[in-house]
Amino acid sequence: MADDKDVLRDVWFGRIPTCFTLYQDEITEREAEPFYLLLPRVSFLTLVTDKVKKHFLKVMKAEDVEEMWFDFEGTPLKWHYPIGLLFDLHASNTALPWSITVHFKNFPERDLLHCPSNSVIEAHFMSSIKEADALKHKSQVINDMQKKDHKQLWMGLQNDKFDQFWAMNRKLMEYPTEEGGFRYIPFRIYLTMSDRPFIQKLFRPISSDGYTHTLGDLLKEVYPVAISSDDESKRYQVVIHGIEPLLETPLQWLSEHLSHPDNFLHISVIPAPSD
Repeated sequence: MADDKDVLRDVWFGRIPTCFTLYQDEITEREAEPFYLLLPRVSFLTLVTDKVKKHFLKVMKAEDVEEMWFDFEGTPLKWHYPIGLLFDLHASNTALPWSITVHFKNFPERDLLHCPSNSVIEAHFMSSIKEADALKHKSQVINDMQKKDHKQLWMGLQNDKFDQFWAMNRKLMEYPTEEGGFRYIPFRIYLTMSDRPFIQKLFRPISSDGYTHTLGDLLKEVYPVAISSDDESKRYQVVIHGIEPLLETPLQWLSEHLSHPDNFLHISVIPAPSD
């Protein structure tokens, strides 16, 4: 892969200042103070909120505690989406710190998956990496790795160790030079204004006649509404890791440098803020 290590580090160490507040209807023995945390964009909520749980459990009665879950302005937050994606989708045009509400009761079965342990997060994470490698390399890279290599990817994410993770993830980002890129780009496009969870299709980084596909090419084919014509005001923002990449950016470069640790390029299409 093209080695823009500074970009990889900036993506990895992206943080969102967050204020966690206990839901007002939760029964407590004394007042629950808010809890502040810098959330890593590339991780998952249930992987990095042990401190939040401990903080609020201090004021809860044991019999009033069920599975912890979170919402933002009434929308339950899906723990199996990366944190940065959740913020971009639901809160990117709100003031910081991000204000998240904590619940220990009334788990929203229809909206969220249960997450009883870190092994559930690990299984979800590894299944995403395997799906991404099936698209990129017909699963050859992930299948050539040993179990300890898979574990290194997971431990790197779990322990927030950039070098540990990328020592192994680098292999998943390589491809033969003559091919110019992956077989297909692992991407998902999320729309806040749709009931559909996301759009995912087969899309090659290089066209059959050797043209390098860009972010704009992908959007034109998969979700053309996201691109404003020259004579209309901008209706949508296309956001990856909190930034709006230029539509001319090569898709292969984005996949190598702005994918989340699960190896997918998570793209949010959100309404542009009104002036």
